Parts: sequence; structure tokens; C-alpha cells
Amino acid sequence: MKSSQATTRRRGRRPAGSRRERSFTLAEVAAAVGGSVVGDPGQVVAGVESLDRATPADLSWVADSGRARDVSASRAAALLVASPADACGRPCVVVANPTLAMAILLAIVRPERRPSPGISRRAHVHRSARMGSGVCVQAGATIEAGATIGAGTIIGAGAFVGEGAEIGRDCRLYPLAAVMERCRVGARCVLHPGAVIGADGFGYIWDGERHRKIPQVGIARLEDDVEVGANAAIDRATFGETVIGRGTKIDNLVQVGHNVQVGELSLLCGQAGIAGSSKLGRRVTLAGQVGVSDHVEIGDGAIVTGQGGIVRGGRIPAGAVVSGMPAAPHRDFLRRAAWIARLPELAHRVEQLERRAEGRQED
Repeated sequence: MKSSQATTRRRGRRPAGSRRERSFTLAEVAAAVGGSVVGDPGQVVAGVESLDRATPADLSWVADSGRARDVSASRAAALLVASPADACGRPCVVVANPTLAMAILLAIVRPERRPSPGISRRAHVHRSARMGSGVCVQAGATIEAGATIGAGTIIGAGAFVGEGAEIGRDCRLYPLAAVMERCRVGARCVLHPGAVIGADGFGYIWDGERHRKIPQVGIARLEDDVEVGANAAIDRATFGETVIGRGTKIDNLVQVGHNVQVGELSLLCGQAGIAGSSKLGRRVTLAGQVGVSDHVEIGDGAIVTGQGGIVRGGRIPAGAVVSGMPAAPHRDFLRRAAWIARLPELAHRVEQLERRAEGRQED
């Protein structure tokens, strides 16, 4: 999308430190996101903001039709909407999915800033490491012997790439991310600060006197287009590989144990934990604080809702939605929760019945 040269006068101030963007017309917005304009296609907007933060020069979006009150209170000049009715009379660009359109637009108007290629003199790169074209290695980063870094990859300040590790092209390791020895990361992967790929799996055996460590001699492997959040940990396998499938997105503070297999395009939300040797299918979703015990199998497209727990050796069928601990089908969980909410009332009724029965026995 080309930016318009026209500008509009701001009626409100942006918070300190926010980015300024060049202006663009609603016609350009529609062309970029595949939508249609309702109102003046030549109307100019100069930023993208949420409904509550938008100024009279900004474009915003309406995630669902139930936000009419928020739209009325917003100062946004124009909106991305699924239906013209959602705009409450304002100029708008109509698209099938306003939130998706917003994501596409933000990537255009606020592109990620990439550092220039080159290896900092304050980085530590072993002479046997192989570096692709256009690689950036920032100060304090360490790349050990025999490691391979793909073209266009950025290794952030203080990040670590272990001996013999392989990083694909166009990846980004943010500061203090670590890929341990021999582990493999596919193309276009993102590791946020503090993410660790290939720490030892949690394997110990009691020998009668102490917990003896079982050597973890396998690796961890990320397929293409995986993103790993801050301070998440993906352990190496005892033997073989721990695998994170293509396009999977992992939130902050997630733990993936040794020999786990996660299918492609899955979502692992914050503080979820998966114990060793469990297998997740394609497009599985683990919501926040879900716990998965060892040797569990979760079928394609299954969803485990927040704080759900899957017991050791559990089997969740494809497409199921489960909740609670131990996890049960979501509807059963809701019925169970409703009965639990009634327990004080039911206990009171039982006490009354017991008193009546005792009174009849005394008579």
C-alpha cells in the first residue's frame, strides 16, 4: 500500500514514545486488505489504533458486532468492520475479518525494524561456524564451533548458538535466546528473549541413595515458521528428537518436555506445560496454564481450555474440547461446575431433611 502525501491535523496527542506513521487513504487501506470502502475513498487517516486510544485522525477496527458502545465512545475517524452497521454511521472499510485486516495493515504501516547485516566486533563467533549472507550478529552473542546460521538471520545481543547447532534462514533470535548444541531451528523462526531450545530433559532415576541423572543425548528440532515466546523452554530428547511442528506458536513461560511431539500449526498458551513423550496432533490448542502429563496423546484440532489437566497416558480424541482436572468434555465440565456451585444449597437442604428425620424418630 502506497502512503498518501496528504496529511491531517491532529486533534489529540499521542502518548510519549509512540510511533508516527505516514498518512494513507481509505482506498489504499481497502486495496491492502481486500475490502470495500463505505464513505469517501479519499479520506485520509494517519495511524492505526485501538478503539479506546484512537484520535480523530486514526483508523481502528471492530472485532465483533457486540462492541457498539465502544464504537460510539471511540474518537476514531474510520473503522475496519465486518458489516457497515458495525461502524455506527462512520466511514469504514468492510472486510470479512476486521482483526485479520488490522494485522495485515499493521505489518505494512509499522514494519519490523531490522538491524543492518554484519558481525559485531564484540560478538564471539568461532572460526569454524558457517554464516550465510546478510547475517547479523549483535554484541555479546556467542556462536560456537561448527554451528550453521542461515542467510538473513539475526542473532541478538547476548544470544547463544551451541556447537553444531543449525539455524535456518531469515530467523530472529532476540537477546539472551539460546539454541543449545546440535539442536536445529528451521527457516523464519522467532525466539523471543530468554527462550531456550535444547536444555536437558528432566530425566532422573533413583539408585537407592540419590536421584541419578539420565544423560539426555537427543536434540530439539523446530520446523519452519515456529515462534517461541519469552522464557519458554523446549527440552532436548533423551534419545532422538523433541519436535515442534511447522507454524506452531508458543507463548511465554511454556514448558515442553523431552521427546514431546507437537504437530504443525498448534497454539501453546502461557504457562502451559507438557511432560515427556506426549504427542500433540495438528492445530491443537492448549490454553493458559494447561498441564499435560507424560505419554499423553491429543488428537488433531483438539482444544484444552484454561487450567485443564490431562492425566498420565490420557487420550483426547481429534476435535474434542475438554476442560477441568482431570479433563472431561467441556459440556460435562460445565454441568459439573453447575452442580458444584449448588453444593452449599444442597448441603443446607440435606441438613434440614436430617433434622426432620431426627424429629420424627424422637416422636
